Amino acid sequence: MTGDDVRAAVDEAVALLARVPDPTAAVPVMGTDVAGVVWHTGECLHWYGHDLLMGRVDLTAGRYERDPAAGYGRLVTGLSTWGEVLARVLDAADPGERGFHPWGAPDPAGFAAMACAEVLVHTGDVAEVVGARWAPPSDVVEAVLARLFPQAPTDADPATTLRWATGRADLPGRPRPTSWSYAAAA
Repeated sequence: MTGDDVRAAVDEAVALLARVPDPTAAVPVMGTDVAGVVWHTGECLHWYGHDLLMGRVDLTAGRYERDPAAGYGRLVTGLSTWGEVLARVLDAADPGERGFHPWGAPDPAGFAAMACAEVLVHTGDVAEVVGARWAPPSDVVEAVLARLFPQAPTDADPATTLRWATGRADLPGRPRPTSWSYAAAA
């Protein structure tokens, strides 16, 4: 996966998130509201860029905090901006580089996949809560599943399968996962 995949996922997410009528709507699966989900997703993209650039150095002691005065529009703009920053880092990275993540040492493609997963899954969380129709780009979803959830079934809708793999949806004949992690390390 590449920076272009991150751009595609972020563009689709921002198109939906910019239309959300109530950013204070609760998103129970995340334990926050829509604005908090948007901030969290942007924060993930921010950290993935740092983590890849710094290599295998654990930066989890650092802080990136939400500005309480930032309006919802700034949060959506921030998500878009951090998506582009990460995409540029991915575009410039050598495929053999590795970065820190608690679940392993991903290569650039692994960071791209995790970023896309965060964007797609959390935008799906928001869409579900606000009752918006949203269909993430199927090619990106399929690539995320192949990279991060290689054991996931391939005989169902990819978007539903991604939500199932992260414990958010049911798939007929399969128990819903109660825990999960990304297989991001190369």
